[in-house]
Amino acid sequence: MSTARAFSLERLKADREQSGRAWLEFLRVPSLSMGIYHLKQGAADPQSPHHQDEVYYVASGAAVLTVDGQDLPAETGAVLFVAAGATHRFHSVREDLTALVFFAPAETE
Repeated sequence: MSTARAFSLERLKADREQSGRAWLEFLRVPSLSMGIYHLKQGAADPQSPHHQDEVYYVASGAAVLTVDGQDLPAETGAVLFVAAGATHRFHSVREDLTALVFFAPAETE
C-alpha cells in the first residue's frame, strides 16, 4: 500500500452520488477508515452505534447530531466527535448534509 494518498472532496462527492448510497468508504488502513456520508434535507438517519471512535467533519449542510441525548449543531465546518458505542443520529436536516467521517481504528461493521 502507498504511504500517501490525496483525495478531492468534489471527486468523493461525485463517486458517492454515482454509487447511489448515502455512505461511501474511500480509505481503509488498520488504524483508520474514512468515508463520505450524505443525507438529503428532511431525511432520516438510520445509523446505529459503532464499535470505533468516530469524527465527523461537516463539509456542507445543516442538521443536528444527537449523541446520547445531547444535541450538537452539525453545520458547515463543524468537527464532531462520537465515542465508540455512543447512540447517535443526525436529525432536523435543514440543508443537504455532506460529512467526511473518520473511524479509529478502522470500522468493523
